Amino acid sequence: MPQLSANLSMLFTERPFLERFAAAAQAGFKAVEFMFPYAFSAEAIQAELQKHQLQLVLHNLPAGDWEGGDRGIACDPARVEEFRAGVAQAIAYANALGVPRLNCLAGKAPAGVDTAVVRQTLVDNLRFAAQALEQNGIRLLVEMINTFDIPGFYLHGTNQALALLDEVGSPNLQLQYDVYHMQRMEGEIAATLQKQLPRIGHVQIADNPGRNEPGTGEINYAFLFRHLDAIGYQGWVGCEYKPAGQTEDGLGWIKALT
Repeated sequence: MPQLSANLSMLFTERPFLERFAAAAQAGFKAVEFMFPYAFSAEAIQAELQKHQLQLVLHNLPAGDWEGGDRGIACDPARVEEFRAGVAQAIAYANALGVPRLNCLAGKAPAGVDTAVVRQTLVDNLRFAAQALEQNGIRLLVEMINTFDIPGFYLHGTNQALALLDEVGSPNLQLQYDVYHMQRMEGEIAATLQKQLPRIGHVQIADNPGRNEPGTGEINYAFLFRHLDAIGYQGWVGCEYKPAGQTEDGLGWIKALT
């Protein structure tokens, strides 16, 4: 049975952020994750984690102006200094909160910049971040995002990401493999998970179409959960989906599919 982590950026959003920890614990989750902690103090988040006996398994590096449309800045040569300052900020939060892994969003390819420069910028930034995180005992992940939801997102396929990992050349860099995003881009989910298991540091889930609860779409999650167990995946599975209604009303999939 997979270890499920509630993504508090997507689940329990009927409540203010700091109240979602209690809701996740009441729903039976032992771990949580979210996109960004930076609007809150580490002390406030830590208090909720301790109060509800939750483990924080993941958050992202700063990704620029999210409300303004940024979806990461790691591939933008004009924002290298900002990216590296964000790495330091993320490490400070991760150290305070005991987070074992941080995810990097590459971002949209900046307009008018040569593709070779975009790629080299991302390689250099990932190499820098992987080394900085390794010195703090934190694993760096990088995630592929589908280009239907985020047109222009630079890193959007498994083979592209694996080539990137090879070029960065750090044992401290792995993939964050989001089943929903990769179902939309390429399929072959089970075979890819099995073949690339040593290079996958975290798995996230949602169904397709709609990005709603597992069991609402075309992905056979009952099979996929058994498959993850069979191939020996030991990590967390992040529930990063959009509830079709109230979060608690849609949690029946956990018992039905796992």
